[in-house]
Amino acid sequence: MRRTMSVSDGIVVLAAPSAVYEQLSDPTAMGRWSPENRGAKVLGERRDAYVGMVFEGRNKRGRMSWTTRCTVTAADPGERFAFRVHAIGARRPRLPGAIATWEYRFEAVDGGTRVTETWTDDRRRWPDFVANAFDRAATRGHTFAEFQRGNIRTTLRRLKEALEAPLNGDAPRA
Repeated sequence: MRRTMSVSDGIVVLAAPSAVYEQLSDPTAMGRWSPENRGAKVLGERRDAYVGMVFEGRNKRGRMSWTTRCTVTAADPGERFAFRVHAIGARRPRLPGAIATWEYRFEAVDGGTRVTETWTDDRRRWPDFVANAFDRAATRGHTFAEFQRGNIRTTLRRLKEALEAPLNGDAPRA
């Protein structure tokens, strides 16, 4: 079975593109929305997103936890934020290799911003049957494309709830 190499979804958030970008371009905050990410540590002094910025993301799925090393590949305020995941490990990301690319696009629409999140499988050298077998073991029966489709939907819904909470009189979600 051939792999689906990329999946995406979008949602409209009642906030300006610059405000949505500011939240999503901070890797340390991603754990507020993502069902798997538990935050990140930015390597280096600078905290605002820039191309070449490196961070280590902490992740958890069920009992399994891991750390990834990521490099920002696009940091266009209010327009696009992207990073590639290129190392992984249990406590430290020691195993290098092309893993995935995550991208967020921001488009002004009437009353807010359409946010589109895209996951791309960068494991191009893996034969499909090997990747599919690994994916099903790691996700309890799904391919990563199927699994990430659900993660993206959850992330976008949580992001929308958090950014619109002040409009509804609710306190922002931590």
